[in-house]
Formats: sequence, C-alpha cells, structure tokens
Amino acid sequence: MNRTFIFISLCGLLLNTSCDSKKEEKEEETKFLVTSPLKKDTTITREYVSQIRAIQHIELRALEKGYLQNIYVDEGQFVKKGQMMFQIMPLIYNAEMQKAQAEANFAEIEYQNTKQLSEKNVVSPNELALAKAKLDKAKAELVLAQTHLQFTEIKAPFDGIMDHFQVRLGSLVNEGDLLTTLSDNSQMWVYFNVPEAEYLNYKTNVTEENMLKVNLLMANNQVFKYPGVVETIEADFNNETGNIAFRATFPNPDKLLRHGETGNVEMTIPLKNAIIIPQKATYEVLEKKYVFVVDKSNVVHSREITIASEMPDLYIIKDGVSANERILLEGIRKVKDNDKIEYEYEDPKTVLPKLKVYVE
Repeated sequence: MNRTFIFISLCGLLLNTSCDSKKEEKEEETKFLVTSPLKKDTTITREYVSQIRAIQHIELRALEKGYLQNIYVDEGQFVKKGQMMFQIMPLIYNAEMQKAQAEANFAEIEYQNTKQLSEKNVVSPNELALAKAKLDKAKAELVLAQTHLQFTEIKAPFDGIMDHFQVRLGSLVNEGDLLTTLSDNSQMWVYFNVPEAEYLNYKTNVTEENMLKVNLLMANNQVFKYPGVVETIEADFNNETGNIAFRATFPNPDKLLRHGETGNVEMTIPLKNAIIIPQKATYEVLEKKYVFVVDKSNVVHSREITIASEMPDLYIIKDGVSANERILLEGIRKVKDNDKIEYEYEDPKTVLPKLKVYVE
C-alpha cells in the first residue's frame, strides 16, 4: 500500500515538473524583440550605367583630293598640337600657288606704273582704280592657292591619341574622306541618366560652390582613383524613361580611360530625415514588403511599407511606418496578424550598429 502511494506521488511530481518546464519554455518562446525605425539625415550611394567620352573626339578628313604621299604618325600614338600627321601629294597645288604668285607680282607692277602715271595726270583715276582692283584680285587668288596648298598638310589640331588609319600610304583620297580620329583624353566626360526624384534631391542639396563629386566603377570592378565632378545637366527629361542626363568630368592624367569605354558612376545622394529599418524586420508577400507594427496593447498588426532605397541589411522607408512606432524585429515568422505578444524593446541606435553595414 505504501509502495503504491509513493509511486503515484512520484509520478505526480514528475508530471508536474514536466508541465512547469513546458510552461517556462512556452513563456520563453513568446518573448519577442521589438525596436523602432531610426530617423536621421544620411546618404545613399547609387550606381548608374555610364558612357565614357573624351572631351574632344574628332574625325580627321582630307580637305583636298590627291594621293596620300606621307604618313608621319602611327596608330595609337600620342601626338602634339601642330604635329604633322598626313600629307597629300602637293605638286599640283604648289604649281597653282606659284602661278598665283606670279600673277600677283605682275598685278603689283602694273598697279605701281598706273599709279605713277595717275600722279602725273597721264591716266584717269578710273584706270588707277581698275589696276588696284586687279591687284586685289591677284592677291586673293594667291591666298586661295596658299590655302589649298596648306590643306595638303594635315596637322594635329590638339594634343591627343590617334585611332586606327582608314587609309593607307599611296591611297587616292577624295575631299572629305576619313583619314583617322583623334581623342583628347586629358579629361573625360562621363554621361549617365538620373531619375527625376534623385535629380530633385541633387538640385536641393548641391550648389555651384559645392559641386557633387562622384566615383567611377570601371568594367573590371575597380574604382577609378580620380573622382569626378558633376558639372552639367541636360535641359530636358526623357519622357519615355523619366530620366535626365548628367555629365561628370574626370581627370585622366594617366590616360587610363579611353573614348568609348563603359562603367558605372557611383553618386552619393544626401537624404534628410530618412526613416531607416533593418531588412530582417520585414517579410515579403507577392513582391510587397511588410512589417509587424506593435500597438499600445502589445498587439501586432501587419502593415505594407514602401521602400525608397535599399542598402545591405537596411531599408530606407518611403512610407508605411513612422519613427515613433514600434516594429517587430525578431520572430516575425512566429506571429500572425492581431496576435498579442510580450516583448523586450531595444533602441534602434543600438540595433543598427550590430548589423553588418551601418549608416554613419
């Protein structure tokens, strides 16, 4: 009898202990971590696909017809302003210039003789004026012949890098034929398109005295070591894309950048009173983002949010929650809408630094 009583008591004690243990585990499981959005001024970095252009990139074309007699440069060569590059056979143009020079000399002698006779009243003033007109015409034709002769010499209009040749030595070129292209790569113009909202942020926060600096991420995923400055914005938005074109100027002293390259411009955009939350506090349903907002009665409510910008571990919220509300940070998979919970609150200023990336 006593043994039976002891056995029943022991079972009851074990059962009671087990129930207490499960109750404690349940209480521990229902403890959630809650925080609030952080409201502060911050910056975000955006990337824009860009096109890289030399500040001067021109086509060199033949100005006269003839055989290409000399090529003084090579493809890919750096040339200085005024350096001789090509020469078209000048024989005909040289002969025409000599002829024009002789006619100008003859007209000069004729004019001087007529002038002396006019001073002695031997010839009329009209004859002197006619001789002067012939001289002026001869001089103009001489200048024209000299210009045609100069056109047979193609010189570099500025310092730059040669592209490949479109013609070869001895080729017969016509007036206007493309010879090569020349690029001034001392500075580069980088064009990229910016959405309207980010354009407005830029115009609001940047002045002429404080031009926005940007970085260039090159095709090899390396950041170009010289930052650029946004100097120009086009006049009109593209109605189809809602974007407007920006132009940043980058120094290129090492001539690393070349005309026609591509890359991504990294632009830092300031944001005033941004609402920041951890990404881990959100969940997604049908490509929409939600958070659980905790009310004053400790009841959670699912609420859709709109993301303004995304960074590693963080979202900047456009609308959906405010800085004075509380949101569920951990355990969002363990609750349903309108559940009442018990939680511990952690200040967002201590939550965000624990994440991998923190906005300074």
